[in-house]
Amino acid sequence: MLLAFISGFLISISLILALGPQNVFVLRQGLLRSHVFASCLVCSISDALLIAAGVLGVGLFITQIEGLAVWMSIGASIFLIFYGCLRIKSALNPKGLEVDDSESKDLWPTMLAGLAFGCLRIKSALNPKGLEVDDSESKDLWPTMLAGLAFTYLNPHVYVDTLLLIGGASSSYTGDDQLMFGIGAATASFVFFFSLGYGAKSLSPLLNNPESWKIIDLFIAGIMFTVAGILLFPYLT
Repeated sequence: MLLAFISGFLISISLILALGPQNVFVLRQGLLRSHVFASCLVCSISDALLIAAGVLGVGLFITQIEGLAVWMSIGASIFLIFYGCLRIKSALNPKGLEVDDSESKDLWPTMLAGLAFGCLRIKSALNPKGLEVDDSESKDLWPTMLAGLAFTYLNPHVYVDTLLLIGGASSSYTGDDQLMFGIGAATASFVFFFSLGYGAKSLSPLLNNPESWKIIDLFIAGIMFTVAGILLFPYLT
C-alpha cells in the first residue's frame, strides 16, 4: 500500500510542477498575501475531486475489463516516458516562471479563466496598489475563489492529467492499493499548492531563475521514468 501511495504522490507532483495558469494564480495570490488559504484550498480540493473521479471512475472501470488494465498501464508508461523526454528538452532551454506574462503560454485556458478573473483585475486596476503585505483585497474573496475554480476546471489539460493519466495509471492497482494511489495523488496537490501559496515570497526568486527550472525539469523527468518503470514492472516479471 505504501508503494501505491508513493507512486500516486510522485506522478501527481510531477504533473503539477509543470508550468500552468493554475500555479501562476496560486503564486500570485501568495505574493499578494491575499486569500492565500482559500486559493490553495480551492485548487487542492478541485484537483482531489478530479483525481477521485479518475481513480474511482476511469481507473475502476478499466480494472473491470479483463486485459485492459495492462494496455492502460503500458499506455500510461509510454506517455510518462514521452513527457519525461519533453522535460529533458525543456531543461536544455530553461526559462523562469514570470508571474506577469507566463499565462500567455496557455492561451486557451487562460482566455477562458480570464472571464472570471478579469473583473477582479479591472477592479484592482482602478485602484492600483503596490505589492504590499496587507488586506487590500479582503473584500474580493468570492471573485478570487471563482478565479481559482476557473483556472482549474476551464483548463483542458487538467482533465488529461487527472482523469486519463492518473486514472489510467491507478488501474495497475486493485482494491486498497488503488485507493491509496488516489490518496497519494490527492495529497500531492495539497502539499504543492499550500507550499507554493505560503512559500511564494521565498520561492519566487527560485522559480524566476531559469537554472532552477533546469534542475526541476530534470527532477520531473527522473520521476516520470521511475513511475513508468513501476507501472511496467509487474508485467515484466
